[in-house]
Amino acid sequence: MGIQWDRSESDWLDAAGGGEQGAGTPQLHPRHTVCAQRGAAAPADTRHRGRAPRSHPAHTLPAPLPTGSSWTRTPSPSRTHVSAGGCRGLLGVPVPPPTLCSPSPVCVLYIQRPGSRQWLEFGRTEVIDNSLNPDFLHKFVLDYFFEEKQNLRFDLYDVDSKSPDLSKHDFLGQTFCTLGEIVGSAGGRNQLRPSPMGEFWGAPSWGEVPVCVPPPHIPPGSGVPRKSCGTIIVLAEELGNCRDVATLQFCANKLDKKDFFGKSDPFLVFYRSNEDGTFTICHRTEVARHTLAPVWAAFDIPVRALCNGDPDRTIKVEVYDWDRSGSHDFIGEFTTSYRELAQGQGGLNVYQVVNPKKKLKKKKYLNSGTVTLLSFSVESDPSFLDYIRGGTQLNFTVAIDFTASNGNPSQPTSLHYLSPYQLNAYTMALKAVGEIIQDYDSDKMFPALGFGAKIPPDGRVSHEFPLNGDAENPACSGIEGVLEAYHRSLRSVQLYGPTNFAPVVNHVARAAAAVLDGSQYFVLLIITDGVISDMAQTKEAIVNAAALPMSIIIVGVGQAEFDAMVELDGDDIRVSSRGRVAERDIVQFVPFREHVAAGGGAVRSMARLARAVLAEVPPQLLSYMKAKGISPRPAPPPQ
Repeated sequence: MGIQWDRSESDWLDAAGGGEQGAGTPQLHPRHTVCAQRGAAAPADTRHRGRAPRSHPAHTLPAPLPTGSSWTRTPSPSRTHVSAGGCRGLLGVPVPPPTLCSPSPVCVLYIQRPGSRQWLEFGRTEVIDNSLNPDFLHKFVLDYFFEEKQNLRFDLYDVDSKSPDLSKHDFLGQTFCTLGEIVGSAGGRNQLRPSPMGEFWGAPSWGEVPVCVPPPHIPPGSGVPRKSCGTIIVLAEELGNCRDVATLQFCANKLDKKDFFGKSDPFLVFYRSNEDGTFTICHRTEVARHTLAPVWAAFDIPVRALCNGDPDRTIKVEVYDWDRSGSHDFIGEFTTSYRELAQGQGGLNVYQVVNPKKKLKKKKYLNSGTVTLLSFSVESDPSFLDYIRGGTQLNFTVAIDFTASNGNPSQPTSLHYLSPYQLNAYTMALKAVGEIIQDYDSDKMFPALGFGAKIPPDGRVSHEFPLNGDAENPACSGIEGVLEAYHRSLRSVQLYGPTNFAPVVNHVARAAAAVLDGSQYFVLLIITDGVISDMAQTKEAIVNAAALPMSIIIVGVGQAEFDAMVELDGDDIRVSSRGRVAERDIVQFVPFREHVAAGGGAVRSMARLARAVLAEVPPQLLSYMKAKGISPRPAPPPQ
């Protein structure tokens, strides 16, 4: 069973599903996507070759380029098995007279939607009878997104009856973590013990009085915070087909002629089906010019992008005649599945292209041509999680703009103003990115730099000063340590200028150049409010850094125009300097105001921002590893 959030809207929708949920499971919002069976296929009649789906979308697509192709850049999740592998050292359950007996535990998994504090039950393990050290077999299937903070909660109960109502059973304890913490642990294995941020509420010994309010559904007198009642071993494992990449090639024959003065210019659009019956575009071929019998170039596509890991899920293919205006003419469509495509070339993979409107109007209508699969192959490429499980660490560095254009920090109009009531843009951006990346850094020590200020004691202008005041070791302990250093710096430096990026880019590049074996990958977050002053030097620094294990995230705050920042984001045109082109696209720029303007409060704004700026880090890491021929290390054995 799985979970999928509707990610097409700026706001976040509730979603939950999976596990062996009982009657006591909360009712879900009508727009929740719930899979009662992993990868439930679309209605059977939509999968017949040449038969039109029941609902047909409007045929309006953005005009593709006549040459070249690419599959959608929308982040594809890695589907993971998450299991409460077992518990160790659970406390016995008190029964009168004051004695202890072994519990019959069940583990209940809860999730939070990004930007919400509401917990939704996701599923339950099986019950293990009479055990202080249970080993659970049931696994939960969740979609993992690197760019999201996916909060998890594990509750343990001693099952006393067959009732699905959890309030009818004895509460044993609970612990909290993020999915990132689990996959970021060595081998995807995390042994959770009591800690200030994630702990069990311990069931008290007989007769103890609680000192704190336990979870809302636990009656008073049944829990004492910070009292350990054992440990829970949580494991995460990426499903095998998440790393598979398929290579396909198609041709067509006798397609309908759509151009009055010439032949058609056909191209194919591929859609994967969703569990709610809708379709999501996942690939578009290049345009074959002036032909009714095109042969399209072979293309690569991740299997998870094609069918979301379910080989029987419907894949819809639409055939269009390209038009320069963008109003492409619909020729017809057909449906297939990954399982059928995997059979390779043959009669099974020759498809009739059907236009539903023509079929209704003409009794003798057969088809609008045929499409044939010429070749199919699949290879297993290393995934982002393969490298993380093998021990690759993400090193996070933040660089903050202290130029005078931010305004006087003591004034409420300043972008650096520290209000007691709300976070400023710099703090929000830092927390949004840092709180996710910290799960992939074992020592949680983050270098923090400032630029564009006069610094004590001599008042010289610096574009690479440590926020903690220690030039030899600018690292701060955790994201909270970075925030404390940032707040102290506001009281000790004089905001000045200009806005130079090259020094901080080169600072991180020097560290990255010392570790080229794939064991570490460096992420630099630059938060700035203004127009860059050293564009030529920054381009040179980026071109050099593109050959290193490094990514750069730029968040623009305030109302300035950020046209120059878009130039550094090499999505369309790769950054170049003095005739040299960057080996990889390593820069992602995001205007902060676009994610605050959408509303929803600080928490949701940070969730939207994190998704926007972090989505490209995994593919950028993979592009470096592939370019340098670095394979992931084997995951370490369980401790």
